[in-house]
Amino acid sequence: MEKRRRVIILGAAGRDFHNFNTFFRNNPDYEVVAFTATQIPDIAGRVYPAELAGPLYPNGIPIEEEAKLPELVKKYNADEIVLAYSDLPHQYVMERASMALATGADFKLMGPKSTMVESTKPVISICAIRTGSGKSQTTRRVLDVLRAYGMKVISIRHPMPYGDLVAQKVQRFSDYSDLDKYECTIEEREEYEPHIDRKSVIYAGVDYEAILRSAEAENPDVILWDGGNNDFPFYKSDLQIVVVDPHRPGHEVSYYPGMANLLMADVIVINKEETANRDDIETVRKNIAKWNPNAIVVDAASPIFVDDPSIIRGKKVLVVEDGPTLTHGEMRYGAGYVAAKKYGAKELIDPRPFAVGSIVSTYNKYNHLDVILPAMGYGDKQIRELEETINNSDADVVVIGTPIDLRRVMKINKPAVRVRYELQEIGEPTFEEILKDFLAKKGLLK
Repeated sequence: MEKRRRVIILGAAGRDFHNFNTFFRNNPDYEVVAFTATQIPDIAGRVYPAELAGPLYPNGIPIEEEAKLPELVKKYNADEIVLAYSDLPHQYVMERASMALATGADFKLMGPKSTMVESTKPVISICAIRTGSGKSQTTRRVLDVLRAYGMKVISIRHPMPYGDLVAQKVQRFSDYSDLDKYECTIEEREEYEPHIDRKSVIYAGVDYEAILRSAEAENPDVILWDGGNNDFPFYKSDLQIVVVDPHRPGHEVSYYPGMANLLMADVIVINKEETANRDDIETVRKNIAKWNPNAIVVDAASPIFVDDPSIIRGKKVLVVEDGPTLTHGEMRYGAGYVAAKKYGAKELIDPRPFAVGSIVSTYNKYNHLDVILPAMGYGDKQIRELEETINNSDADVVVIGTPIDLRRVMKINKPAVRVRYELQEIGEPTFEEILKDFLAKKGLLK
């Protein structure tokens, strides 16, 4: 029998596991000898468990630090390196390719044909070209429109499995108690709570074919893929919606796999136009026209709402923003910053002198951040460190720009105000029009 090709999959506890499950798990031609981990803290040093890895892997698969890649290729005598995470500059991707090639191994990117699972139901996917583009509010908008048309919708979220992988194989969220049941991180809560607030079911987990079959068993009219980290969908999509960000013009054609999303999109949403520079919007629009001229383009805004803006005016403010948007999303600010400026904050304080533990490490790693505190919360310890950092500060008011209310998971010892934002289309076409046409073509409108 021909020797199995030995593979190392570079990942961040999401796409890497999916590629393994769909292509490698039962494939006798390959042996995945290791996963590597990056982007997310504390996921290296674990094992992808035998219960999920299947009969070819009775001992599971080790998860190692990506920084050790040249050593790992030698240690495991690897033949192939597969890159399987996202939100990466094209330069970064080719650096990893060069590192792999220098060891003598092949380097591979796996595409939709090898990794997408097909559903028995119509699938609408919502993805983005960068983390923090506004995909979440776009997903909420599409969900609301579909339900207004009388559709039963089940949503499935891009994975964030940072805990017990076996217990997280298939997760179903319909109630706040489910968030506690699965010991969700802040990042997970940010994505699941808006669906729960709408009394809408959302699935996530590790094994995305098993997840899809569980969702289909509830007999929805439509499956809504709520993508993450600018990855392309895990499921074959009947309508692919992609969000671009004019606050980062040019990123739509210079990041992996965001540019692939741009090229595959049926609908492209230019978000945040109300706060973006006109020239930057035009740059994005020209790139869409060049690379995907057949896509439907939706102009949109994400206006912010604050419960009591008077709390901010004239005060020293600590702004807390969505963590991934600021870290590997590389944004210097988010909705909380915009709200603080809009509503007359006297001063935005620098959180760094008050940071403790892993929050200090976050600032050291992402040194583009200054007057914004990223809401890092990948486990109980880090949530407590975030809480301590906030409470150590000398701010008069905390402006919470995260998609969830942080006061649900920590005690903040000073007044706080939450910022919300929803997607609003500018002019036409609207999602009512686009989705009505889609549902009619699928024979779902009565």
